[in-house]
Amino acid sequence: MEEKEFSNVYAIPANYTDSGKLLGGMVETRNAIEAVFLVILLGYPELMWIPMSTTIRIVVMTVTLIPLAVVAVMGIDGDSLLQYLGHIVSFWFGRRKLHFRRIGYKYDPKQLKNPGKKGKKK
Repeated sequence: MEEKEFSNVYAIPANYTDSGKLLGGMVETRNAIEAVFLVILLGYPELMWIPMSTTIRIVVMTVTLIPLAVVAVMGIDGDSLLQYLGHIVSFWFGRRKLHFRRIGYKYDPKQLKNPGKKGKKK
């Protein structure tokens, strides 16, 4: 008798890890919460405090809030806006200034001494 061959290999769907996301795995929850918070934070003053007619107010809110919401939902480089802002702040506080010697420039001998070796005696 012939034995039927069967395979234990299963195809894993692309959306397997999208369980913690919204809208069918397209939007991360953190990005959606940040987008709603930013739209409310910027939209409330535009709606309540700026004295404009209704038509102008709608145009201003459309021009400012829709791009903000889209960028906040998409994120930057796979991170949410606050994560990206954290990367920028940590870069600014952790950066180093590199100093290189110029080629062909005649330095004063006092400038060429290494300040770390001042305290050592020979």
